[in-house]
Amino acid sequence: MKNRNIVYSTDQGRLCPDCEQPTAECQCQQMEAVGDGNVKIALETKGRKGKGVTTVKGLPLTEAQLKGLAKKLKAQCGTGGSVKDGQIEIQGDNRQKLKTLLEKEGYSSKFVGG
Repeated sequence: MKNRNIVYSTDQGRLCPDCEQPTAECQCQQMEAVGDGNVKIALETKGRKGKGVTTVKGLPLTEAQLKGLAKKLKAQCGTGGSVKDGQIEIQGDNRQKLKTLLEKEGYSSKFVGG
């Protein structure tokens, strides 16, 4: 019988709520693709004190694959960024550069927003 209340163990660290394995060894989270394949590139400034951030949403990749792709895109753009809520955020207005880089990786994308 599984104990659904345990989310942290001093032996293993954080545990997956579904399979109760350590998050580094969790198989159920690694298999789930985050996006739907409809890749959208947008420039967002809301809630960022006027600073622009280019977001890439809808990539059909797992969380680990998103982090790897984000690392590659950040290096190509020469800026910082992160992966949050299944989307890649790259600092600055790099929409055109990201579109060409994603096309080289085999993802067709489109611009959304103003």
